[in-house]
Amino acid sequence: MARNESMQPMPHQLMGYDRAITMFSPDGRLLQVEYAKKTVRQGSTAIGMVCADGILFVADKRIVDSLVVPESVEKVWQIDEHIGATAAGILSDARVLIERAQLRAQQNRVTYDSEIDVLSIVKDICDLKQICTQSGGLRPFGVSILVGGIDNHAPKLFETDPTGIYFEYKATAIGEGEVEVEEILHNEYKQEITVEEGLKLALKALKKVLGDNFNIERIDAACIRTERKKFTKFSKESLERIASEFKEKKKK
Repeated sequence: MARNESMQPMPHQLMGYDRAITMFSPDGRLLQVEYAKKTVRQGSTAIGMVCADGILFVADKRIVDSLVVPESVEKVWQIDEHIGATAAGILSDARVLIERAQLRAQQNRVTYDSEIDVLSIVKDICDLKQICTQSGGLRPFGVSILVGGIDNHAPKLFETDPTGIYFEYKATAIGEGEVEVEEILHNEYKQEITVEEGLKLALKALKKVLGDNFNIERIDAACIRTERKKFTKFSKESLERIASEFKEKKKK
């Protein structure tokens, strides 16, 4: 009996499959990578949207301390004039990847005297992420990044996850409010939506996710318009104006 009991399969945690990034579990999973994905789902919500006239990023900065200066917290970054990004998960991991992407974009301008395409930035980020899923002594990046920009007068949006895989999207969300926001996007997003309309939709979605915690102070938003191809942050005033319009419609 004792021998049979000792031959019973042990939980993954006891066998150590969740402690080594290079070790597959018996059912073919890399548990450390799956834990990294869970970290992303616990991160503050970020939304990316392809609009008829450009690309849009809207993110929750999740400022929970009233003593923090809201302007000092950044959740949407410029990679190049025509490329931006936002993230969910461990933001220090995101910062390292964003700075790498910024350097890659500038190197391309210096070397070829031309702007880099969005997909090249995405692949470079994902290559590093993938290496960290099969190298001993490393841990996966605990962050998903939405990268978007204008390629040949066409807005493009990609999502990268901790495994190093990427997909192109018309609109998507990452972070804690992913399920709720994507439900709204599936129901209300249209390809002919403008940047302004997309911003209203994103704020509406974040309002639903955050509830009474919704505050313009914790929103970071930016767009890249197809015509100008220039990364532009939305001011607090413009966000407040759009949010007030949303509130007025709700009262009616």
